Amino acid sequence: MATTLRDKMKGLPPERRARIDAETDRLHAEYKTLQELRKARELTQVEIARALNIRQASVAQMEKRSDLLISTLRGYIEGMGGTLKLVVEFPDRAPMQIAGIGELGEGTRVHSKTHLSGP
Repeated sequence: MATTLRDKMKGLPPERRARIDAETDRLHAEYKTLQELRKARELTQVEIARALNIRQASVAQMEKRSDLLISTLRGYIEGMGGTLKLVVEFPDRAPMQIAGIGELGEGTRVHSKTHLSGP
């Protein structure tokens, strides 16, 4: 019989479960859906559609997708007034930011970063 995550969690010491719960809460706060980002910026789908020169229905579809072209995601974020940055992390190197992906007419460049916000 397989062990479930719930069973595994019950078997952990309370302090360990508390640390896991705290990390879960941190990750939920850190990672947002497109819809949550838009709402945090106090924007409507109609406003985003107007900024991107697309229909509101297209914005609704975009917010439901889990797989977007980077150029589409970049446009959505820029439509909210933000900037999309892609960061690559390897265990043996400092985080590196990738530039030029999803931008028309520019090459792709990788920039090393010694410090980025976040953990």
